[in-house]
Amino acid sequence: MMNHSLKNQCKVNPGTIIEGKWHRNRYTIIKELGNGANGIVYLARASNHKQVALKMSDNSMSITSEVNVLKSFAKVQGSTLGPSLLDVDDWVRRTGNISFYVMEYIDGPDLLTYIQKRGQEWTNVLILQLLSDLDQLHQNGWVFGDLKPENLIVSGPPPQIRCIDVGGTTIKGRAIKEFTEFFDRGFWGMGSRKADPSYDLFAVAMIILNTVYPKRFNKTSGGIIQLKEMIRQKSELKKIEGVLLNALQGNYTSAGQMRTEMLNALNRVPNQTRQAPNKARNPHTNTSRSHYTKRKKKSNFIETMVITMIIIILYTVYIFGQLLP
Repeated sequence: MMNHSLKNQCKVNPGTIIEGKWHRNRYTIIKELGNGANGIVYLARASNHKQVALKMSDNSMSITSEVNVLKSFAKVQGSTLGPSLLDVDDWVRRTGNISFYVMEYIDGPDLLTYIQKRGQEWTNVLILQLLSDLDQLHQNGWVFGDLKPENLIVSGPPPQIRCIDVGGTTIKGRAIKEFTEFFDRGFWGMGSRKADPSYDLFAVAMIILNTVYPKRFNKTSGGIIQLKEMIRQKSELKKIEGVLLNALQGNYTSAGQMRTEMLNALNRVPNQTRQAPNKARNPHTNTSRSHYTKRKKKSNFIETMVITMIIIILYTVYIFGQLLP
């Protein structure tokens, strides 16, 4: 947690110029975007006049950890979950050095605001995007940790889900660093706070619930009984009820698995590939390895085309609506 007096050193007024000790890059503070236990984030203008997000903290270890996460994101080909890292440096003040890093400024509404404005039908499209990025993140050894709508921004066009806070991202196997109770499985008595993919997938399920319960709901009995009842009260969740229950109970081993089953549920295609853990394979099966591979590739192609068509249709409707008087 930041020392209160040192946190005050990170508090600066609009117009303040931050100059890096090592790289000599200059940034003009525009306004504060947010603050927390590990620092303050500002909207700033770089010397090339582009807007950036600048985070400063008295805790250099916290800065180093978050920088490492952003560097890891950059190595995930095709993933756009987090912002791009632009600069890392120290700002020298009379009272001491303040560590900071500069990242891409992601502009747009948060997930709930976007869905409330554009329509509930966007939820599944954006969640499928999120699951795809999470799958890549998990394969690279990280768990996001503090997943919640406030940290998810929809940029574009075309609409794309992005994250603006990586402070809770944790290496697999360690204890979750930051969490928000409503999206935390430990709070609901549904598991530990150990960083594993299923921790993030529980949060994804709760984010979907949050889209149909914008003001959220209080914990009463807790556990799967209460959450199951909340799911069944909303007709919008009927198609993916099974997916939500599996995610809440930790039955998915990967975000990719959850994404595939969610697509199947939305398209009313039963999952025929899952086998019971102890069920022996039939040695006389007629499905060859090559046939299975071709079928899997075809399935993946169809999934991609379905998502692409949904995005195109929804975006076309949105543009057409904007043109109407």
